[in-house]
Amino acid sequence: MTMKIAVHHRKGSFSQHWIDYMIRERIEYKIVSCFDNDIIAQLEDCDALMWHHYHIDAKDMQFAKQLLFSLESAGKVVFPDFNTNWHFDDKLGQKYLLEAIHAPLVPSYAFYSKKEALDWARGATFPKVFKLRGGSSSSNVRLARNERQARGLIRRAFGKGFPAFNAWGGLRDRWKKYRKGMVAFSEVLHGVARLVKRPDYARNAGRERGYIYFQDFIPDNTHDIRVTYAYNRCFASRRAVRPGDFRASGSNIADYDLSQVPKKAVKIAFEVSNRLKMQSVAFDFILDQGEPVIVEISYASGEPTFDHGYFDEDLNYYPGTFEPFAWMVEGVREEIRRKN
Repeated sequence: MTMKIAVHHRKGSFSQHWIDYMIRERIEYKIVSCFDNDIIAQLEDCDALMWHHYHIDAKDMQFAKQLLFSLESAGKVVFPDFNTNWHFDDKLGQKYLLEAIHAPLVPSYAFYSKKEALDWARGATFPKVFKLRGGSSSSNVRLARNERQARGLIRRAFGKGFPAFNAWGGLRDRWKKYRKGMVAFSEVLHGVARLVKRPDYARNAGRERGYIYFQDFIPDNTHDIRVTYAYNRCFASRRAVRPGDFRASGSNIADYDLSQVPKKAVKIAFEVSNRLKMQSVAFDFILDQGEPVIVEISYASGEPTFDHGYFDEDLNYYPGTFEPFAWMVEGVREEIRRKN
C-alpha cells in the first residue's frame, strides 16, 4: 500500500534523522510546518504526522499536544500520540499516572494547599528533592535538606512562586562544569546572558505557583539509569552524578557498560511502556536498596551515541549500532497499515 508521512522539521531535532531514513528507504514524506494556519488542510493527503516537539520551545508548548491530539481523534496516526505524549514535561501528571498502575515510582508528594504542605513537612523525614512540574537536565530541581528549607520552599510556592527557568541555577551548573573541564567558557558566557534575557518559553510561562512537589531522596546513588523504549525495543545507559551534587541528569557523563544496568530496570521499562501503550518513552531510574525505581519519564530524550546495543521484549541483547529513529518511522508505518 502507498502511504505518506508528514514531518515537522526542526533543526537539531529527531526530524532530520527521520527524513534521512525515509530518503534512504524511499518512503514518501512531506515536510510541513505545524505553525501554518492551514496545517490541517496540508495534512489531508498524509497518513501520519511526526513532530518532535520540544518543551523549551515557546511555540511548541503553545499547541503541539493539542494539534497532535486533534489529528489522532480524526483518525490520523501521529507521533507522539496521546498515550505517549500527554504527560510530557509534567512531573505531576507522571506521578498520578505511575501511581495509578502501581509502577515502582520514587515516593512522591504533591500538595495544592499551603497548610497541608506545611503540616506534611512537620512530620516528614529529610532530605527531600524539590521539583517544579516542568524542566529537564535537572533544571528546577533542588535538595531540601531539612524542615526549615522545605517550609521556605512551600511558602514561596504558595506566594510569589518560582520562575520556569532558573537562570542563576543554570549559571552555577555551567560554572561547575567549566571548572571540571566539561564545557567551554562560552557556555558560562551563555549562562550569564540568560540572567539578562530569559528564554522565550520562560517568559511565556510565567511563574510556577499554587502547588508543591517533592520526592524522597534516595542516598548512595553514584549514577542514574536511563532506559529508553521505542516500539518494542529498549536501549540503556548510566549517567554519573554531577561532581559535588546529587543530580545525574544533565551531568553529560555517560557510561555505556550495560553490565552495570540492572536487567530489572529494562524489564520494568517494557512492562510500563506496554501497559500504557506508549510508542516511545525514556525512563530515569535510580536504585533504592538495589531495586530500580522510576524518577521520571519523557517521550523523547537525547543520547550521544547509538552503538552499544539494544534489548528486545524477551531481554535478548543485540550488540552493535542501532537506529532508534528508524524504529520510530517503521513503528508509524506499521500503525498506518493496521489502521488501513
